[in-house]
Amino acid sequence: MLLTAVLGTAVAGAGPVAAAPLPIGRCTTSSGVVLAVDFSHWGGPLLRSCGSTPTTGYELLNQGGWQTTGTAHDGPAFICRIGYGGYQSGKQYPAPAQDSCVLTPPATAYWSYWHADPGQNSWTYSRLGAMSYHPKPGSVDLWIFGATNIQGTQGRPTFSPDTVRARNTAPTDSGSGSGSGSGSGSGSGSGSGSGSGSSGGSGSHPTTKPPTKAPTAGAPATHPAGSGAGASHAPGSPATGTPNPTATAPAAPTASGSPTAAGATPTVGAGASTAAVSPGPTETPDGSSSSHPAVVDAAPTAAAHHSSGSVLPFVITAVVVALIASVTVVRVRQRRRAE
Repeated sequence: MLLTAVLGTAVAGAGPVAAAPLPIGRCTTSSGVVLAVDFSHWGGPLLRSCGSTPTTGYELLNQGGWQTTGTAHDGPAFICRIGYGGYQSGKQYPAPAQDSCVLTPPATAYWSYWHADPGQNSWTYSRLGAMSYHPKPGSVDLWIFGATNIQGTQGRPTFSPDTVRARNTAPTDSGSGSGSGSGSGSGSGSGSGSGSGSSGGSGSHPTTKPPTKAPTAGAPATHPAGSGAGASHAPGSPATGTPNPTATAPAAPTASGSPTAAGATPTVGAGASTAAVSPGPTETPDGSSSSHPAVVDAAPTAAAHHSSGSVLPFVITAVVVALIASVTVVRVRQRRRAE
């Protein structure tokens, strides 16, 4: 069965549109597009990242450390495997042992493609392939693995778009503040003479040691409009007050999370450790409670270098085709001689 929902073709005469990878905080309710990929089929998290627009769904899924593999039958446009360089060393799922990605995957086990436009809190099954679809600024693209029928009425996502979409109306920087203090005054106690002014930037104070404890992920906080939604800030909190040269880092680093969230969203990728994640409850649009994987921000990182997979299936296919052709030629010659 041909699953046209994830098989797209490039528009004739139009060049490729590349998405620029952005920190998750740069996506807003009206700019950028959030990419979410659900690895819970293999016990993994729900990763989300941010990309610029204009772009295509395919380019969005192949930037900032994301990589895909198509099928030998349909080409790269049919998404057969997805991987992210900051998670499991860039391993792509499903593994070759589960799907060789030679033929079109069955409707019982494939990556289905979903969208949610700005302000929309329900998922729409994509009727276009990833190479043909152009996400709107402020929207969300989602990929889930499993059994989804080609109408998109069965095997729908179990969580709402507000679980992963950007909620901030303005971009938030990723710890890039200048952090210059403006206060003055005499110090006391240790005699360091440091001022009491607070940092003016959003970055970490230069005298504060970076956190050393690996981040741990908890379930995203639940909000009336959807749990764990959107805007994020960079790992590390801005320092305030008088710096202490002997001060140590906080017990646990902060992660990029929503300004309206009570908890933080862990981050994986460049400069971040892979967070331990566990499923957490969420509230669906109909008010019922369901379980979804923990949301983990996927920071822009380098793409993983990995083998494209074993060439054995292709070699076997080529040999079989050659043998069939040879047998056909021999039989034709034998018939001609018999005549």
